Parts: sequence; structure tokens; C-alpha cells
Amino acid sequence: MTLHTPSPGAPTFGAPAFGWARAAESGCQFRRLSEADLPFLVRLYASTRAEELAPVPWSNAEKAAFLDQQFRAQHTHYQRHYPDADWLVIAQGDEDVGRFYIERWPSQHRIIDIAFMPAHRGKGYGEALLRDAIDEAAAADKDVSIHVEKLNPAMRLYRRLGFVTEEDKGVYDLMRRRAARASDDQVQTVR
Repeated sequence: MTLHTPSPGAPTFGAPAFGWARAAESGCQFRRLSEADLPFLVRLYASTRAEELAPVPWSNAEKAAFLDQQFRAQHTHYQRHYPDADWLVIAQGDEDVGRFYIERWPSQHRIIDIAFMPAHRGKGYGEALLRDAIDEAAAADKDVSIHVEKLNPAMRLYRRLGFVTEEDKGVYDLMRRRAARASDDQVQTVR
């Protein structure tokens, strides 16, 4: 499996150059992916599918093989279709706790994936990171978009942060948060 590697001299740990203050305040640190991160990423992916696979009458070994295959297919797809993305592992102290993949296009910033290990969900890390990503895009006058599974519990968070469903993609919704334009700010001030 190939993995896009950062350019020489790129930071390998800590806050990316994007200035994500909220995420940093919540204790999140970021590291660009390397091949050594793949076993963690497989475990993280499996944790996001555990509830879905719980009723499936397969052995643990069969489930693990299926999830490994699914992860590798997803990972290959992401890297093929988002070649210029930032592929980041999220850490809290010495523990890897999640991943955040984002690509910045001329028209918008696309969040490819954001996921946390179960023990680190619901602690505000994702909201802090999403707010930082929204601020970063807004500073460039760009929208933020993401594909979200319709039954994903985080859907409430996305809606609360101003994301709206732009397109029904079957199992997923393509959601977008529009960049606040000067005219939008003026309208909100008048109300």
C-alpha cells in the first residue's frame, strides 16, 4: 500500500501550520501519516464499524480480515482521489486517538475523514477540530464539505455547526457549510 509522505522539512508532530487553536487547547496534537501508522488506522477503522458488525455471525478472525480489507480499499480510494490532502493522526499526549484527513481545493475545503477511538469520542475534540477547520476555510472565503453516513451520530454535531445536506448520495449525505460572506454578516447584524 502506498502512502503519500510529507515533503522534506515538514513538521512531523504538534500543531500543523494551519493554526488550529481550539484543537490544540483541547490537547490534540497532529502527526502526518507514515507507514508505521497503518496498524493504528486499521484498529481505528474497525472501531467505527464494530456496532455494525456485531450481529454478523462471523468469527473474530473473519471480521478482522473483512475490516482489514475494507480499510485498505478505503485508504487506497482516499489517496487516489485526494492526492494533495493532509493525512493526519491525532494524538493526546503519547496516545494516538484519531485521524483527520482534509484537502484544500480552490473552491472549498473537503474533510475527507474525521474519526476517534471510542474512548475519545464525545469529549469535544472533534468539535474543536471542526470549528478550527471551518475558521481556516472561512479565512480563505471557502466552504467546508464532508460526506457523512446518514446514521452517523455525529450528524447532529455537523448540523449544529451549520452544515446542511447538499446532496443525497445514498448511504451518505454530502454536507456543506458555506463560508460566511460579508453580506451574510451584515444580514445577521441587522436581524
